[in-house]
Amino acid sequence: MSLYQATVSAPVNIACIKYWGKRDTKLILPTNSSLSVTLDQDHLRSTTTSRADSSFDKDRLWLNGKEESIEAGGRLSTCISEMKRLRAAVEARDPHAPKLSTFPVYIASRNNFPTAAALVASLASLYDLPASASELSLIARQGSGSACRSLFGGFVAWEMGSAPDGLDSIAVEVAPREHWPDIHALICVVSDDKKGTSSTSGMQRTVETSPLLQHRIAHVVPARMAAIKEAILQRDFPAFARITMQDSNQFHAVALDTDPPIFYLNDVSRAIIAVITEYNRAAGTIKAAYTFDAGPNAVIYAPKENIKEIVELLLRYFPQAVPFPDPFALDVDNEGRLPSGFNEKVAKPFPVASVKGFIHTWLLGENGLPTFLA
Repeated sequence: MSLYQATVSAPVNIACIKYWGKRDTKLILPTNSSLSVTLDQDHLRSTTTSRADSSFDKDRLWLNGKEESIEAGGRLSTCISEMKRLRAAVEARDPHAPKLSTFPVYIASRNNFPTAAALVASLASLYDLPASASELSLIARQGSGSACRSLFGGFVAWEMGSAPDGLDSIAVEVAPREHWPDIHALICVVSDDKKGTSSTSGMQRTVETSPLLQHRIAHVVPARMAAIKEAILQRDFPAFARITMQDSNQFHAVALDTDPPIFYLNDVSRAIIAVITEYNRAAGTIKAAYTFDAGPNAVIYAPKENIKEIVELLLRYFPQAVPFPDPFALDVDNEGRLPSGFNEKVAKPFPVASVKGFIHTWLLGENGLPTFLA
């Protein structure tokens, strides 16, 4: 008896130009385009196994060992149905192809971020679909909007499109990691608690109540998307960093402009902003960029040559109970150190483990996505 099963891992991406708001909540069509960096799978990834079997009674999903409900007409159900539709088209062209589109599927995923990219990639492998990453992003988008950007490595844009059916709202590669290989990321894990306001409910409340969001959609994001693409193509880090920080700041300003306001940052988050801002001022140029999604955790982008200095600076304000676990062997001084000319009064030192941990990683290469494990 044949076994129809595939295991795929997919990475996490962190937005530089933020997606916040839907113009169509069913198709998951965004109010603005967005751009992200896809991080290496060695440190953060979603691993998903899909299996099709005629003996299964229905489609089922397990996330981190816990079975999740697949609601009829819901996002996951839509993803699975769309993938079966593509498989049915393959079967229609090849009468000898196994009729996998008629089999229920069992899906098991282990991760701590949206599952849609790995789910779609896993089913694409299982069904042997001749589809491009951009074509698959149309379906991944309907599971989790931002997850569609994880179907590429390097620097990725999710173009908002304008068609009512969403067929032009796709993820596209702006540049692979190999174009700008020395960009690294430092993730500051401030909290792993569940958010008080989920992204789904928060963004729709913003769409309904924030005048600032409307200005952002119409005037700010289009110009920033063009500018950050050019900065990436020219490998202009100060320009890339400035736009990334400005957009993070405006995203959280939009959250505050929501009625009632949404608070994602906390005191530790704001201290990280102050420290990185002063670091750039003291250097006389922009050497690092912070960005925050819908939560208190920071991601800092910087050229590899600056990462050791940044880590030591952050350890001075956010000490750790254990030495910094660095896969790149930077020989970090775990006591922390201030750069020359840095004004130490910009923030107060926090207690040990106020930042729960640091993760040093870099971008995902184009040949690492998706990774087929079995």
